[in-house]
Amino acid sequence: MKNPLSDTIYLKRRHEKEAPIRGAYFRDQTAIIHSLPFRRLKHKTQVFFAPENDHVCTRIEHVLHVATIAKSICLGLNQFAWNLDADLAFAIGLGHDLGHAPFGHEGEYFLNKRLGGGNSFIHEVNSYRVVEYLANNGQGLNLTYAVKDGIISHNGESFEQYLIPDNTEKKLDLVHDRKIKPASYEGCIVRFSDKIAYLGRDIEDAITAGFIKRKDIPLKVRLKLGDNNSQIIDNLVNNIINTSKNEQQIGFSDKIFVQLKTLKDFNYKRIYLHDKKVRNRIVAGKIIYALFDYLLVLYERYEKDYKRYAKLDLKFEREFGDYLQSMHDFYLNENNPEQIISDYISGMTDSFAMDCMQQISFPQSIFL
Repeated sequence: MKNPLSDTIYLKRRHEKEAPIRGAYFRDQTAIIHSLPFRRLKHKTQVFFAPENDHVCTRIEHVLHVATIAKSICLGLNQFAWNLDADLAFAIGLGHDLGHAPFGHEGEYFLNKRLGGGNSFIHEVNSYRVVEYLANNGQGLNLTYAVKDGIISHNGESFEQYLIPDNTEKKLDLVHDRKIKPASYEGCIVRFSDKIAYLGRDIEDAITAGFIKRKDIPLKVRLKLGDNNSQIIDNLVNNIINTSKNEQQIGFSDKIFVQLKTLKDFNYKRIYLHDKKVRNRIVAGKIIYALFDYLLVLYERYEKDYKRYAKLDLKFEREFGDYLQSMHDFYLNENNPEQIISDYISGMTDSFAMDCMQQISFPQSIFL
C-alpha cells in the first residue's frame, strides 16, 4: 500500500540535510530522544499526578508504548501487501506528546481555559510547535514533514473505526484544531496506537490506585479484549493487522470496535472522571492559573531585561529570566506575552510546576 504524497514531501525539512546512512526517520527518532522536551516526559503525568510509585505510568512510558505498538502494527502489515516504514511510525510515536502540559489533560484543560478557551491550547498543535520551533533554544528539531504531520494530527481522543490518510499537503503552521487526519498510513497507525497504549495501561494504574478492581471491567470486554494491559494490546494489535491486511484502510473489525468503545466509556466513567481525579484537577487548575498570572505580571514588569531577572529573590523568577534569554532570538518578534508564558508553563514537569508554586505561595527565609 502506497502513501498518497510523494517522498519529496514526506522527507522535506525546514533546513535541508543530506540523508544519513541510518535513514531520515531514524535520524528523527534520535533527534527526539536527545531533546530536553523528551527527557522531561519522565516527570510528566500520564493519568496520575507526579507519581512516586515507579510502577505507575508517566508520559515517557506512554510515548514508548505508542512507538513500539505502532512499529509492531507496521511490521505485521508488511508481511502482507503493505510497505510501511516502521521507523517513521516509531518517530511519530516518540514525538506525539512532546507538547503536553504538566498534569496531563487537566493541565492542558486549564492552560487552554486561561488562554481564552476554544483551541487556544491543544497539545497536538503544541507538540508540533515544540519540535518545529521551541526545542533546542528556539531552533527546533528540524524533523521531516511526515513526522511533524503525524505528530500534529495524532488526536488520541478521537475514536474512529477506520482511517485512510489525507491526500493533501498541509501547511502545518496554519493548523489550529484537531479536525485533521494524518497524511500517511504510518500516522494513521500511530493515531490508533495512542488509544491502544493508554486504554489498557490506564486500567493497570487504576487498579494500583484502588480506583477499580479487575473484575469491574465489563464482562464482554474481558472476554473479547482481555482483563490486563498485555492482553488488550495483543488483541487490538492483531485485530488491526488482520482487519487491515487486505484493505486500503487501517482499522478495527466491527465486533472489536464495539468493545473498544465500551472500554473507553468504562475508563472515562471509572478512572478519568473519578472523584479523586476531579479533586486533583482542581489543584492542577490552581497551580496553572497561579503560575500563569504570576509570570504575566513579572514579564510585563521586566520584559526582556535579563539582568533584572538575575537579581530577583526567587529561583523560579531567575529561571524564567534564563529561559527568556536562551530563547532571545526566537522571541525577538513575539509580541504576545501570554504565548511566551504558555510556552514556558507547557514545558514544565509536574514536579517543577509544584516547586514553583511552593516558592510563590510560602514565605522565603531572609537568611538563605
